[in-house]
Amino acid sequence: MTRKKKEAQLSALMEQIREHFNGVILVAEQGKPLLYEAVGFAELSQGQEPVRTLTTESMFELASVSKPITALGIIRLHQAGLLELDDPVSRWLPELPYPGITIRHLLTHTSGLPDYIALFSEKWNPAQIAVNADVLNMLAAHRPAPLFAPQDSWMYSNTGYIMLAILIERISGQPYADFLSEQIFQPLGMARTCIYNRRLDPGAVPSDYAWGYVYRLEHGGYVLPDAVPAMNYVHYLDGLQGDGMVNSTAMDLLRLDRALYDDKFIQPQLREAMFTPVTLHNGETFDYGFGWLIEQHPQLGRAVSHSGGWPGYATFLKRYIERDLTIILLQNGERDYNYTQQLLRSVEQALADEPMEVPQAAAPRTLFPLAAEDYEPFLGEYLFQDEQGQSLSAEVFIEHSQLCMRLGNGMTFVLLPISPTRFYEQQTATELEFGEIEASKSSRLIWYEHDSDSVAQRVR
Repeated sequence: MTRKKKEAQLSALMEQIREHFNGVILVAEQGKPLLYEAVGFAELSQGQEPVRTLTTESMFELASVSKPITALGIIRLHQAGLLELDDPVSRWLPELPYPGITIRHLLTHTSGLPDYIALFSEKWNPAQIAVNADVLNMLAAHRPAPLFAPQDSWMYSNTGYIMLAILIERISGQPYADFLSEQIFQPLGMARTCIYNRRLDPGAVPSDYAWGYVYRLEHGGYVLPDAVPAMNYVHYLDGLQGDGMVNSTAMDLLRLDRALYDDKFIQPQLREAMFTPVTLHNGETFDYGFGWLIEQHPQLGRAVSHSGGWPGYATFLKRYIERDLTIILLQNGERDYNYTQQLLRSVEQALADEPMEVPQAAAPRTLFPLAAEDYEPFLGEYLFQDEQGQSLSAEVFIEHSQLCMRLGNGMTFVLLPISPTRFYEQQTATELEFGEIEASKSSRLIWYEHDSDSVAQRVR
């Protein structure tokens, strides 16, 4: 397919999604943009009116798209001869109370380290903003059980990438932000990229900054996550770096994409290792390398990617390394995760010269009037179990006159009524339903997720 045809298809797609999209999208071939547009607001008034619109140079918090950049910092240290990938982490972090973990385990999410977010939700003073040293100190003080022995399994680990940021500082002798700036951002001309913890350091806001908003039915539109009590973790976890908190622009991420093809910046054998699936002790592989998910797209070939999600931001970077195609998606006002996934599929269809399906926005939901006493049949503890026998508890309770659900991993969600027994969870854009109500108690909870349904039985 010709370049002009790709540009025309992507332009047509953009026109059809414009009213449902808020962010910057950049699609490139061999580093040259096929589509590069900014749509929507960068800042809203308290009355939810746009104060400033996005531009293609707007700076977004990347959330977990920071992880490939943290991993790249470790690779730069390795190239400089300052570490080996199979070095024990204990060499630099002797206070970490989990033996046998190597740097490679941290990079590939095979360390088995417990989730710091769950630990902090239970043990941390939410009035205080945590920094990376606090994560290490909390693990040392409370010693939550590891999830598994190193390289026995794979589990996405934000904790592991906090540890990588601490390693960067201890090995380089520089703050994480300064090291990335010196080793990556400055050499690649990423002048609009930095580490920015806006609540920890409420100084000057970067120019053309995209404030991240969440859509909340109970607020009647978009608000900053700081205004949502259930999202208080955006405040007390704001000082952490490594698993998130890189802020950047679409064009700077394209500069990073170009550098990853450059043998002078990344040695070819290291690049290949970055994009090789990890092998577990039992011989199974998982399609994750050093900060990158790996896949084989049926039409576009080998691809590496990472997505990011944090209240107010939804980000995505995907590189089709056999075809030299790049998709960069930065949003600061996402309403529907499923819609974003449809949009990404549509872009891929356009690039692969396949019939393009236009994303369909979900029908707007409206709140059903329920009082706190109407929630009584639903309160209690439920247990989800998957086919592999893995279980996850869910406590349903009332807080601030709202129905809430706290999972066993510490994550808490507000459940908004859309019928007498069915509820909408805005953070995941999913619905839940309580069923089999007898003697004023529901005995099961169904979670209608995007690709499957999960059923939990009441246990208390």
